[in-house]
Amino acid sequence: MRFGAVMAVILMALGYLAYTGVQDSKSYYVTIKELNGMGNGAYSKRLRVAGNVEPGSIKRQGTHIEFQLVEQDRTLPVVYNGTEAPPDTFKDNAQALAEGRFGRDGVFHATNLQAKCASKYAPKQPGQPGAAPAAPNAQKASL
Repeated sequence: MRFGAVMAVILMALGYLAYTGVQDSKSYYVTIKELNGMGNGAYSKRLRVAGNVEPGSIKRQGTHIEFQLVEQDRTLPVVYNGTEAPPDTFKDNAQALAEGRFGRDGVFHATNLQAKCASKYAPKQPGQPGAAPAAPNAQKASL
């Protein structure tokens, strides 16, 4: 009987730890427009917000970065205080994803940043440096 009670307490403790761990790591993906419409619910949840980095808005001091995310006609000020430097692709006009919490000061406080430079992944135009040359057989076939 005692063994069963001890096992029940251990299982309940493990269940509680698993539940709180999932709650702490869960984040909601929202757009800037949805974030502005969330009201007080925006302040209590861990969120992920995406947008383009506004040109000229990046201010760096070590791993502390301030910038603006833009989505259509809406902007969101973001402050990143992370332990790691942002990725190399984090620059003006890059698509960025900030993960963190929205503060009552109207600033998104990010603890994680992801960035993708759209131009890096776009196909090269013929004639640009790095573009693949035309196939040599293609010219012979047209002769």
